[in-house]
Amino acid sequence: MKVAVVGASGRAGSEITKELAARGHTVVAIARKPQAIPQVPGVTPRAGDAAAPEALADLIRGSDALISALHFDVSAETLLSALKLAGVPRLLVTGGAAGLEVAPGVRVIDDPAFPEEWKGAALGGIAFLEALRSETEIDWTYFSPAALLFEGHRLGTYRGGTDQLVTDANGESKISFADYAIAMVDELEQRRHSHARFTAAY
Repeated sequence: MKVAVVGASGRAGSEITKELAARGHTVVAIARKPQAIPQVPGVTPRAGDAAAPEALADLIRGSDALISALHFDVSAETLLSALKLAGVPRLLVTGGAAGLEVAPGVRVIDDPAFPEEWKGAALGGIAFLEALRSETEIDWTYFSPAALLFEGHRLGTYRGGTDQLVTDANGESKISFADYAIAMVDELEQRRHSHARFTAAY
C-alpha cells in the first residue's frame, strides 16, 4: 500500500513509519521538521503542516490511507477535510488512553489520581474520537494505546481490546512504541476495527 504518515518525526510516528517500510509499504512521511523523519528505504520525507488541509491534501493525494500520529491540536474535522479533498479513503489515528474504560461507565480519566496536567491533552483525544464517530464517508479507526507508552524493545507481541483498558497480571497497562507500531500496521493491513476504537497492551 501507499501510506501517508503525518507526525512522522515523533516517537509513535517514527516507529510506525519504520514498521510500514519494513513490511514493504510505500510511505510518504510528513512532519514540520522532515530532517527528523527516519531515513529508511521506501520512505519519502515531506515538510508539511497538518493544520492546513489543502496543503496536506496535496501531500497525501494518491495514498491508500493516512495514519495520524499527531497531538490533538489539529482537529478531526481538519484532518477529515484533507482526506476528502485528496480522495484518501482511510484514516487511522494514534489516540489517547484516557477515554478507555476501567470499569463499566468509568474511564481512565475519571480516576481521581489522573494527573491534572494531562487532562487537557486527554480531553482533546476524547473529543477527537467523538468527532470521528459521526463520520460516515471516511473509513476511520482510532487506536488507543496502553496507559503507559515507553521507548523499549520490539517484542513483536501484544494483546488487543476495544473500549476497555488492557492490563497484565500485575494490573499494569503498557506497551512500547515499537510494538504499538506493530499493532497499528496490523490494523492497517487487516482492517478489523472499521469505524471503531481499539487498544493494545502487553
